[in-house]
Amino acid sequence: MMAFSYERAASPAQAVEAAARTPGARFIAGGTNLLDLMKLEIETPRHLVDVNGLGFDKIEATQDGGLRIGALVRNTDLAADPRVRRDYGVLSRALLAGASAQLRNKATTAGNLLQRTRCPYFYDTNQACNKRKPGSGCAAMGGISRQLAVVGASDACIATHPSDMAVAMRALDASIETTRPGGLRRTIPIADFHKLPDATPHIENALLPGELITSVRLPAPVGGKHIYQKVRDRASYAFALVSVAAIVQRDGTGRVALGGVAPRPWRDDTADAQLPRGASAVAAALLAGARPTEQNQFKLTLVERTLDAVLTDARS
Repeated sequence: MMAFSYERAASPAQAVEAAARTPGARFIAGGTNLLDLMKLEIETPRHLVDVNGLGFDKIEATQDGGLRIGALVRNTDLAADPRVRRDYGVLSRALLAGASAQLRNKATTAGNLLQRTRCPYFYDTNQACNKRKPGSGCAAMGGISRQLAVVGASDACIATHPSDMAVAMRALDASIETTRPGGLRRTIPIADFHKLPDATPHIENALLPGELITSVRLPAPVGGKHIYQKVRDRASYAFALVSVAAIVQRDGTGRVALGGVAPRPWRDDTADAQLPRGASAVAAALLAGARPTEQNQFKLTLVERTLDAVLTDARS
């Protein structure tokens, strides 16, 4: 691990100013992904700003009937919150499908959104990776690609986003609230938060330098049946080959988002409109323009079959 300096922020303003003041600084809370990457020298921040003391650890009702989830709320606490379990069941189920209990006890809401890919070529510093080292190439192209993206990828990167929580947040139309140096605040719809790789796969989200996530806002509940179905190589502690977050109403309408198939949680309004027509129509809309490799082409069929299981469950 490379040497770094450390400070504990006493306020959001101090945190963002510290990050802006030191090039290469990173915020740290749970550290469940960042510390692993630092040990491998994939992430080499010169300065860490600890934000654990900023009080962003509460879940509060909003005036419009939704919830504001603090950036520091731990995954375990979020999944167990009675309001989340009752009104946002897809989120609770997605959180419980991810990682181990020990990791969920430490991992934060903001950190979950900011997870970096688990592509094996990203983690192997002897391999070319445009996400890790821009312009170096992508060893996954022509390599072992079974776990990697089938849609939304580019000629520069075929990595997938690893989060389960973010897939549910995408189905719920969440928004991310931030603060920047100078006290500037903004709200980013989750649909715009995670970036597609295009020619710049190292740019993974919409955050600006020194910008700190303070909370995630959920709109008022929409009801319906909430389902999160995750298909993986083993029963636990594995990232999704395919996951489906669905909210389905009694009339068959609803929303659906996919995980494990793209560089970001994958949702398309045209696919949502196809829900009453069944899994084949939804899958065709979600996977339009898919570019699978020979090794992961099975994901196209797996998406349709998982969607069919989810929609069957929703009708029961």
